[in-house]
Amino acid sequence: MRLWPLLLLLPLPAAAQDAAQGRALYETHCLACHYERIHKRDPSRSLVKSHAGLRVEVAKRAGLTGRVFSPRELDDIAEYLDRSHYKLQK
Repeated sequence: MRLWPLLLLLPLPAAAQDAAQGRALYETHCLACHYERIHKRDPSRSLVKSHAGLRVEVAKRAGLTGRVFSPRELDDIAEYLDRSHYKLQK
């Protein structure tokens, strides 16, 4: 019996998020509606409490841009925002 077809069922390792690509996407598509300062408000007033939560908020707001983002692009934007502003625990 060959086992190699079973390998297709194994999860692939997650690709590393690209913060530089996330920054480019953010600056191109997100800054039109809000400015960087929004991410620097008092953390107690922020909806974002975790990296996963940041990813959810990015996905929610991405729809407002009128552009369809891939899951990878949303991950990249979240990574950029986390590294540049939030610095959350992963």
